[in-house]
Amino acid sequence: MLLSGGCRKKEGKSELILAGSTSVQPFVEMVAEKYMEELPEMRVIVQGGGSTAGVQAVREGAAAIGMSSRCLTAQETDLTPITLARDGIAVIVHPSNGVGNLTVEQVREIFGGRIRDWKEVGGKPGRIWLVTREEGSGTRGAFKELVMHKTQIVPEAIVQDSNGSVRAVIADFPMGIGYVSLGLVDETVKALRIDGVVASRDNVKNKSYRLVRPFLFLVKGEPQAQAKQFIDFVLSERGQKLLEEESLIGAH
Repeated sequence: MLLSGGCRKKEGKSELILAGSTSVQPFVEMVAEKYMEELPEMRVIVQGGGSTAGVQAVREGAAAIGMSSRCLTAQETDLTPITLARDGIAVIVHPSNGVGNLTVEQVREIFGGRIRDWKEVGGKPGRIWLVTREEGSGTRGAFKELVMHKTQIVPEAIVQDSNGSVRAVIADFPMGIGYVSLGLVDETVKALRIDGVVASRDNVKNKSYRLVRPFLFLVKGEPQAQAKQFIDFVLSERGQKLLEEESLIGAH
């Protein structure tokens, strides 16, 4: 039985549905598990689909809370954004790649197709293979805003539908370059320094690392009932600590 805006009652449990950014999704899933341990009568369902899909899900009432990893556009101001954390965007390559640092301008020229060989940026000769996110992805939207500006990502770039997929491709692709949520960087890939600054949680926090975007919850008007209760938990001291333990920067 649908109660209201993405909240349901099923098998004696209240269901809260969230949908949207695949960057935000794994972090919210983790917090939701802790939330349900404390409130076993609640069932929190966290779905992906991308930031734009999250906007649409809230508008249509399919989800009580949307998730976005980019700022809202001028056409999306009918929704209320609530910052749950901040995240860096890491530009990643294969660990064997000898390049360790790029400027923002070089990253823009690589993804814009002006730089096509690793030797042009101090690496071994070889074609640069680009890995990008799909249109509608919050990570792609934030990358375009922070790095590309008005320059378009070249159409021959390999398109993946999640940060995890981008990471997996780069981990198996010595000539590739991509971008993912900083919180998802692991030993299978190498995060490049950008303008000489290491992509790290500390540098996001002290604002020396420039590629930073918000993680947002999206609601219609003010959050109500189960949605408000869950958002309050995420924004509580415990919820923020859980997110920071996963390399995000808290909203406070």
